[in-house]
Amino acid sequence: MSNFYTEDNNQIRKLWKISGGIHVPDNKAQSLTKPAGKAAIPSKIIIPLQQHIGAPNEPLVSVGDRVLKGQMVGSSKAFINAPVHASTSGTVVDIGDHPVPHPSGLPGPCIVIDPDGQEEWTDLPPPMVHYATWDKTDIRERIRQSGIVGMGGASFPTSVKLSPPEGQQDIQQLIINGAECEPFITSDDVLMQEHAERIINGAAIMNYLLDAKECLIAIEDNKPKAIEVMKKAIAATDKLPNAHVIVIPTRYPSGGEKQLIYILTGKEVRQGGIPAQIGVVVQNVSTCAAVADAVLEGKPLISRLVTLTGEGVKEPQNMEVLLGTPVEELVPQVGGYTNKASKLILGGPMMGFSMRSDEIPVGKANNCVLVPSIEEVPSTGNINACIRCLRCVDACPMSLVPQNMYWHIRSSALEKAKHNNLFDCIECGCCSHVCPSRIPLVQFFRSAKAANLQLDRDQAKKERARERAEARNERLEREAAEKKAKMEAKKAAMKKKKEAAEALKKEQEAKEKAAQPETDNKEEAKATSEQKPEQKAAQPETDSKAEPAGSEGQDE
Repeated sequence: MSNFYTEDNNQIRKLWKISGGIHVPDNKAQSLTKPAGKAAIPSKIIIPLQQHIGAPNEPLVSVGDRVLKGQMVGSSKAFINAPVHASTSGTVVDIGDHPVPHPSGLPGPCIVIDPDGQEEWTDLPPPMVHYATWDKTDIRERIRQSGIVGMGGASFPTSVKLSPPEGQQDIQQLIINGAECEPFITSDDVLMQEHAERIINGAAIMNYLLDAKECLIAIEDNKPKAIEVMKKAIAATDKLPNAHVIVIPTRYPSGGEKQLIYILTGKEVRQGGIPAQIGVVVQNVSTCAAVADAVLEGKPLISRLVTLTGEGVKEPQNMEVLLGTPVEELVPQVGGYTNKASKLILGGPMMGFSMRSDEIPVGKANNCVLVPSIEEVPSTGNINACIRCLRCVDACPMSLVPQNMYWHIRSSALEKAKHNNLFDCIECGCCSHVCPSRIPLVQFFRSAKAANLQLDRDQAKKERARERAEARNERLEREAAEKKAKMEAKKAAMKKKKEAAEALKKEQEAKEKAAQPETDNKEEAKATSEQKPEQKAAQPETDSKAEPAGSEGQDE
């Protein structure tokens, strides 16, 4: 696998070639015919509470409350979290389950706002224009409070990504991802063309927080206007002296995080690891613009650029859309549906997913609404048996063996699929695209991941239940032992007290017994002394009475 080179500031820079990947028609021209527009305020705003990876948000408002634009309406105290905000002013009319942008198609908890059209802002925090004078912790907290996540599709909270763990190696490269390799999508391209300064400002803030050695802005070579504008923007500012615009060859999925890191640095992220562990952090250009808005203006993330494209809409265009706007209210603003519309996809044709309804709202990570014709995105059709051609293996940019994972999944051996590195799959769709049997491999992998995660959650619940049961048994045994010990201690104390009482009683009896003879002698002597005078007095009386008796006897 040979490497290649690119020109960077009149110097040759080495790039690395990823394994796998495919060339697909980009179909980007149709949405680039006009500048970005601004979508109208919809008749209702549906804000999903879960728009990020991490702990779910809890609603901070109630039905009937009036909310202001930019007001936080959902949050969590967890570290990995990104709050959600009202994207316009209005009244909360419902808090409950509604369709949300997710491949499962299942509903999720949402806050529904009835806009009042006044666009009244809430009080915003003070701008951090001179951010270098602010504490980095305060800046990261501002980014967190603004609800910013990775807007390239990952949805990982940006504040966490900008907080590398202590003891970890220094960040060598901050990579700004402007590759936008997914076909049809041009929102990042338009953002770079029209708002390059915001991107540079956001990148400079991130570079300050990470203290990165260099900032690499990667753009695929099919975006010549964006490349030119970004180079001029960097040359016109001194905020990013370590920045370089790197032009990379167009090949899908070169915009994947791990693939882009390898292309630019030759570094590989280990299995189960994160880029920061090898000294790299990757951020999307849209995320940079959102960070600039939050830090320099105090504005939370409440809108984003969205590509509305495909032969199924009349006037493809990029539009600035308020988050929570239902797709059904966006399509009419680009001319409505055409008779070529075959399906509705949220995202691109490779990594996006079909929507069952256009009532689904636009979220933070949704950069495209695609309404393709059958020719643009053919239907899967009849699925045939796997012929073990290994084309999926050749196309996989993660060097996986998709056919083995597929067979394990079909045989319900989810644990074996997991051990075959199922969770290393980035769901790029290359395997499905090249499969001659038309097997929707990526759909199987998504379902298997969800099933594995559910099994893990169930196992975790069982483990917690077992731990609780063991803790309860230990507590009951401990309490029984403590109760027994107390009873035994009480019995011992009572026995000791009884023995002490008996000993005291015996001692008293012994003392009484020892004192008894002396007392009896005294009483006897006293009694004798009291009886002697009586005896003396009684003696003559007895004698005088005895003499007449004797004289009577003589006379007779």
